[in-house]
Amino acid sequence: MTADPTETFLRDFHARHPGVTSRAFGTGRSADGRSSYELLRDEVAGFPRVLDLACGDGFLLELLSRAGHFAAGLDLSTTDLVIASENSTALVEGRAQQLPFADNAFDACVSHMAFMLMSDIDQVATELARVLRPGGRLSLVLSGGAGGGEAYALFTRLLREILAEAPAEEHLPRLGDRRTRTADGLREILSPAGFGPVRWRTEPLDFGASLDQVWEFVAAAYNLQPLSEGAVEALRGAFHAQAPALAAPDGRIPLVFRVQLATVHKGH
Repeated sequence: MTADPTETFLRDFHARHPGVTSRAFGTGRSADGRSSYELLRDEVAGFPRVLDLACGDGFLLELLSRAGHFAAGLDLSTTDLVIASENSTALVEGRAQQLPFADNAFDACVSHMAFMLMSDIDQVATELARVLRPGGRLSLVLSGGAGGGEAYALFTRLLREILAEAPAEEHLPRLGDRRTRTADGLREILSPAGFGPVRWRTEPLDFGASLDQVWEFVAAAYNLQPLSEGAVEALRGAFHAQAPALAAPDGRIPLVFRVQLATVHKGH
């Protein structure tokens, strides 16, 4: 079988940067003080058996376990699963397009910042419908982009300038399905698999912090993986030179990043 280029890229990225997603997103807070992981955990309250699809280093799995769920995790990354195994034994290395679980095995499924990256997403939807019981809940945190300009807008502008000069081999390969970016597109993916109406809302997350902490967040972007060391260093230098002009009186660099929170139920 020919290796899926998206999965090859993601495996390589997470082998080089284990635990990067939880380090980046664990610090952001919604208006009510919750992280995006906590928002997702709370979406499946009352659903005992939960699958964490693309569980990474197990950050969300631990939150789910503490909340009383039986939580199983699946991921492509051997590196991240080694980290996750420190706190969980219900882990499987595998693909979302061919889930190694029985029919109706779970009451709910969660996935944090991963569903929009997956290839053959219609097959993923079919598999999720198979392993969820009737009435089971699927809740997703998806990328929503910059929430209010400031540092993230600066980063994306500087990144575009760097990419304009970079050779084609230093550009990010296409990841995922564009339909996951909108509520209508998500319905198009999930409805044929037997899921009902999609509840979709935008959650702005505050990642404002020191200059170095804000850089650590934006530098976790997949776009930096193919860039040469020189290009990344040029981007870092430009960001560190210009971002301090955005600082609040307390020195904090403002950064708001939006996520989309989508929840849907499998039909009975």
